Amino acid sequence: MGDRDKLQDSRPVVGMVGLGYVGLPAIIAFAEKYQAIGYDCNPQKIASLKNGIDYTNEVGDEAVIQTSCQFVNSPALLNRCDYIIIAVPTPINAAQQPDLNYLEEASIEVGKHMKRGAIVIYESTVFPGATEEICLPLLEKNSGLEVGKAFSIGYSPERINPGDKENTFKTISKIVSGYDLATAQAVEALYQSVLDAPVFVANSIKVAEAAKVVENTQRDINIAYMNELSQIFQHLGIDTQEVIEAASTKWNFISLNPGLVGGHCISVDPYYLIWKAEQVGYNPYLIKKARQINEYMVTIVANQVFSFAANNQIELSDLHVNILGVAFKENVGDLRNAKAIEVIKKLQERNVRLSICDPLIDDQELEKLTGERNQTVASLPAADIVMLISPHQQLVSAIEESFQSLCKNEHTLFIDLKGCMKQFASQQYWTL
Repeated sequence: MGDRDKLQDSRPVVGMVGLGYVGLPAIIAFAEKYQAIGYDCNPQKIASLKNGIDYTNEVGDEAVIQTSCQFVNSPALLNRCDYIIIAVPTPINAAQQPDLNYLEEASIEVGKHMKRGAIVIYESTVFPGATEEICLPLLEKNSGLEVGKAFSIGYSPERINPGDKENTFKTISKIVSGYDLATAQAVEALYQSVLDAPVFVANSIKVAEAAKVVENTQRDINIAYMNELSQIFQHLGIDTQEVIEAASTKWNFISLNPGLVGGHCISVDPYYLIWKAEQVGYNPYLIKKARQINEYMVTIVANQVFSFAANNQIELSDLHVNILGVAFKENVGDLRNAKAIEVIKKLQERNVRLSICDPLIDDQELEKLTGERNQTVASLPAADIVMLISPHQQLVSAIEESFQSLCKNEHTLFIDLKGCMKQFASQQYWTL
């Protein structure tokens, strides 16, 4: 079916603004039942999609090739859409405050092009109130239309877990909300028509916004607790993972592991809630403390390297460290807010010699962020320290086959951050 033919039938048209790891799987799912238009301002992304390439690795090339969705890098076709979903990044700035530039720009573009009667649905994570206080005025101003009369808005927070092939857009339960009851019902029907999971209708847009930011903030706090426990147990000489395994035998114990908390969700979203709380005069002490604990874990990891060098009387400029897996989590290639990059920079500041390997990341992006070259496991030299941060499955398999060649001698320290390769703990070994 050609691009023109795709828009000739009578089915409703669903548009997606932002074709990243959230927007792309969603619009491909909607395209199975509706006319679909996927818009992204990045022409390279559109070119890749038209060539059948899934640069997100979330749906696979075949799904991109087979979809009936029309991919465009001009917002003009949004004027045909009955529903316009906005799924753009909402990062933080250098002051750890909400950066809504992408969201504001998307709202302006949608306002300029949306048709009368359209429903605009936001999926981007924000603080409670952002959709109606910031996005809605931009839609009205740039469209010349009045909400509730000529168009409407909804909010349905994304819940995609990058790299997760079991919990996907279709199988994750969805929260929806609307400017009014009719909108909420329309948004509910839209998502329910393509999902194999329940849809929960929140009583207001603010409730839906709050629910999403609370989900990730709760996880951040729980991981901070585990990170603090890991430091306590280090001093006590107790294996943290053994403690967690034992405690998990109780039915209501929340089992999480300590680690570096990076990426564009769990390490970012709490700052949105912190900022909003402070705006209304409340100091969210627990949330802020959890963030501090998790941010400090970068220093904890770097200090293990410095302590090893001091204990073994090795000058830091002579110390060689192999760092494997630097994406923000295992089995994805995303370097956004990857805490491994911060570890690398701390080691570079002390002139430690580094060799880095991550088969999933973009080589040029790594070099841009760190100045270091991405290598293969086979090309890594024998090092004083081997550090595994994000244990991609293919990386773990490669390490199992060639671990001894990565080590300079029997005194090499293996930092297995997530404790997933304890079979090599007979050497000098450290984990959280």
